[in-house]
Amino acid sequence: MSPIAAEDRTLAQAEVIDLTSGQGRRDPVVCFSHLRWDFVFQRPQHLMTRFARTRPVIYVEEALPDEGSMPWVQVRTCEASGVVVAIPRLPVGLSESEVTATLQTLIAGLLAQRKIERPVLWYYTPMMLLFTRGIEAAAVVYDMDELADVDGKLVPMPINRTTLNLLYGLDLHDDDAAEAWLASRAEPVEVVKTSEDVVVSAVGRELYETFFQGYTRKQWGLDPSELDKSVTARVPTRTNTDDRYFTDIFQAMPLEGYTRMFERMLDHENIRVETGLDYRDIVDGVSFDKLVYTGPIDEFFDHCYGPLPYRSLRFQHETLDRPWFQSVATVNSPAEATPYTRVTEYKHLTGQSHPMTSVTFEYPTSEGDPYYPIPRAENQALFKRYEKLAQARPDVIFSGRLATYRYYNMDQVVGQALATYRKMDRIQPVIATELPDIAASARS
Repeated sequence: MSPIAAEDRTLAQAEVIDLTSGQGRRDPVVCFSHLRWDFVFQRPQHLMTRFARTRPVIYVEEALPDEGSMPWVQVRTCEASGVVVAIPRLPVGLSESEVTATLQTLIAGLLAQRKIERPVLWYYTPMMLLFTRGIEAAAVVYDMDELADVDGKLVPMPINRTTLNLLYGLDLHDDDAAEAWLASRAEPVEVVKTSEDVVVSAVGRELYETFFQGYTRKQWGLDPSELDKSVTARVPTRTNTDDRYFTDIFQAMPLEGYTRMFERMLDHENIRVETGLDYRDIVDGVSFDKLVYTGPIDEFFDHCYGPLPYRSLRFQHETLDRPWFQSVATVNSPAEATPYTRVTEYKHLTGQSHPMTSVTFEYPTSEGDPYYPIPRAENQALFKRYEKLAQARPDVIFSGRLATYRYYNMDQVVGQALATYRKMDRIQPVIATELPDIAASARS
């Protein structure tokens, strides 16, 4: 048996609540979701139905407006599962603070009426934290999923058992059945080298063409057969009903958003933030012991070996005169005929109550700010030439997606930054009083 890492020991020693077991603890579950219970039967419905076999489960949907003057909770019990579905109904015209206070009262009253004490709180949206902070919980779980639009049908993405059942009208009851079905479609590939090889060898050509080929061509401007295997290998295929994109034990969003989080991180007397400036306009006027550079590495060296290729995005923001645009925060569009790759509707994330909604369409492009290094062998070979130049600059630390030419996720970038910091001998802080004249001259 391998030793447990220090950071894992607390988890190993923690008390386990088995929500599917009829033995031992019978903690009730209260789920807060942006999805309507009667929408597509996917991960939230699957899980809560399973939990309801052994314990009380209340599924709280987002509030709906009501023509009456008094707030109330619309409650019904799902006959098939026994899950109690609750919908807060609020009078029109309440302020944001009144909505929060009213929801706190309604939820507290609902739990008291049902004699629910110290429940497991299960969140599919972080915004419901605002009015549930006062609930004493046995445990808290934050969960989230995404959907894909396939010929007008919304299905879970990444592919899982629910996806297969919805798309093909199947009735795959367990992991073994789903695994066997996928194996019957998979096409063996002797040596997996490309992104196409990864998917075709796992799920077959039909699912590859449905979910991956068109999306990849749009996102990268290249066919999957021209891209490194790492691109599609990062997208899992599951035989269970787990709709989450990532399966990390801890997943969360900053309660007040990323902007506020970074504002607090940068709020220090030794830190001065200057935006709208080019690095080259000020670098000669700033003294430093170590420079941390997170921009494109080829740009740092004046593209002396030629430019490294990147992909970018064009964001089309729209405000629509309707309460909702889609059923979840993000819907992917894998079809190549659809020019955008995904649509995000922010009300699902912010918890706003408004008769209108804001959405963003993402259009991949080869022009604009560099976002994504393109994983191909020839691009990696060119990067290695720039990396040799970087290794000859001990005064500069290259970190992040663009400076290390890696297709990192956000958590990986943060991990890289923390690891880089731990390796640094010391940092010579830039004194705030050195910057104003430099910044002023750069803008003039």
